[in-house]
Amino acid sequence: MTSSYETVIGLETHVQLSTESKAFCADRNAFGAEPNRHVSEISLGYPGTLPRLNEKQVEFAVKLGLALGSRINRRSTFDRKNYFYADLPKGYQITQDEQPICIGGELPLRIAGVARSVRIHHIHMEEDAGKSVHAEGAPYSQVDLNRAGTPLLEIVTEPDLRSAEEVDAFMSGMRQLVRWLGISDGNMEEGSLRCDVNVSVRPEQATEFGTRCEIKNMNSMRFARRAIAFESQRQIELLEKGESVVQQTRQFDAQSGTTSPLRDKENAHDYRYFPDPDLPPVVLTEAYVTELADQLGTLPWEAFDALAGMGLDADDAAILSEDRDRYVQFLPFAEASAAVTELAKLWVNRVLPHLNAGHELEVTPAQLVALQQLIRDGEVSAANAAGRLLPDLLERPGDPRERAESLGLIQNTDADYLGKLAREVIAANPGKVTAYRKGKKGLIGFFMGEVMKRSEGSAEPKETQAMLRNLLEGNNS
Repeated sequence: MTSSYETVIGLETHVQLSTESKAFCADRNAFGAEPNRHVSEISLGYPGTLPRLNEKQVEFAVKLGLALGSRINRRSTFDRKNYFYADLPKGYQITQDEQPICIGGELPLRIAGVARSVRIHHIHMEEDAGKSVHAEGAPYSQVDLNRAGTPLLEIVTEPDLRSAEEVDAFMSGMRQLVRWLGISDGNMEEGSLRCDVNVSVRPEQATEFGTRCEIKNMNSMRFARRAIAFESQRQIELLEKGESVVQQTRQFDAQSGTTSPLRDKENAHDYRYFPDPDLPPVVLTEAYVTELADQLGTLPWEAFDALAGMGLDADDAAILSEDRDRYVQFLPFAEASAAVTELAKLWVNRVLPHLNAGHELEVTPAQLVALQQLIRDGEVSAANAAGRLLPDLLERPGDPRERAESLGLIQNTDADYLGKLAREVIAANPGKVTAYRKGKKGLIGFFMGEVMKRSEGSAEPKETQAMLRNLLEGNNS
């Protein structure tokens, strides 16, 4: 009989930083250049060259650590991680082992609508390797060293995740945070955000962790979900057969949807870590850390809570807190409005598409408040306000009432006028009147449509419907 198992997942997330230059040299840090364009003697590992730390990498690391509530080490050091690979020309990677820059912390998330957090073990600074290019069918591989030396932060989580969906939420939350802080573009498709996934399984209710396998270089959440699903099932099947899981580093094949061994999982001694003799310790002052803390401002989960506190539903709050600029832009409009939840719907459905198309926001908070007042007063229908008036104001800001009048959107509430139209429609459709009075109450929609046609859409719906019902049910003549 098959037992029930729990999947346990920890992540090693790599974030490429949006600095102008590389981590330890002046080479340009840019994606998409022709191969081996942004290289120098330092990034190529020439003998006799010396690294020099990019101060922006330190700043970005501290900002991320502060945002996550990590302890910022006032003294951290660099180490050499030694291994041979074609895209690592020095034969070692500069990283942090014994004394990383940030310890602990947590990333707040919402998973399936429930607030929770994932604990961070540590964050360390390092440099990226180059990139090996394997042309299909070619008997050789090519090496592009543009990426060699790119500044990275590696965020190592505790084994707090239990499903591919939770991994997806974590990676989405981390991408949101690094973009919010302005330290990375977080583009997974360009390799700016990727992760190694450590997967193990254990019987439900067990307290001991199982043997983990690491799946390298997941730069797509779709691939990560498939890799986790396959690897979890593979390990469960081994245990069900009475076999052991071997600790390994594995790779994911997107075509087959399977993982396969790369090598037995290395331990720290396999890399022969030792302190980098060319780089002094990074020593931070209290004033420096305090200054960066003061620059953080509102963080994404705080923005979400603030919007939810205004009455926005979870979906709208999530959309409007996804991006710092988007959130900051919305705030003065929310503060000016007496109906923030309705404003948020207009913003999400009409204003955001306008902004996402590359347009500037020229309409003012006062103008949107005036538009909302027209809706509340029944002078403009909500449909016309959202579908015609607001798009027009976004293109040509102005007085909402004047614009509504020029567009013919002001609703007519004159009882004599509405009564005249209602009587005309009823007189023109005796068969449908009879059917309505025999119980086909759904025909009220037909009569409403006919009145709207005759009024060219200007008849106020609520009053029109009430008048039609009275006439159809014989309560008025």
